[in-house]
Amino acid sequence: MATITGPLTDDAKNTVVDALQGALVDLIDLTLVAKQFHWNLIGSHFRPIHLQLDELVSIAREHADTVAERVVALGANPDGRAATVARDTKLQQPEGGWQEDGKVVAAITEILSGISKRMYERIEATDEPDPVSQDLLIAVAKEIDKQHWMFQAQR
Repeated sequence: MATITGPLTDDAKNTVVDALQGALVDLIDLTLVAKQFHWNLIGSHFRPIHLQLDELVSIAREHADTVAERVVALGANPDGRAATVARDTKLQQPEGGWQEDGKVVAAITEILSGISKRMYERIEATDEPDPVSQDLLIAVAKEIDKQHWMFQAQR
């Protein structure tokens, strides 16, 4: 069986893959949480928030794929399985049932704030061992920060 090798030393690879795997879990669960809110949203601001949640899902899915492919390029295996995401997520999970629009905006704002903080930690961790992965994480942080601002502005 063929194996994929990457350009980093084992120590650098371990550091970078840990950072990327954490980002992958954040992004996958962000898509799930945002869709859960999207499907159960109610309130007078339903339409714009409903559409904004779809935009957020698209951004998170695109970045999740890029992050996972970077893990593979480094010679490791990304893990986006449901059990892994459920075990490792740091995201606040929505309650069941209808979700009032103001509460959704507040919850998504908090979720994005947490993801942003963790992305900056990952950016710092990958500075020395892999500027390429760091650049990828910077792009993710840029989008997360923009979405955070856009949701926060609605509070």
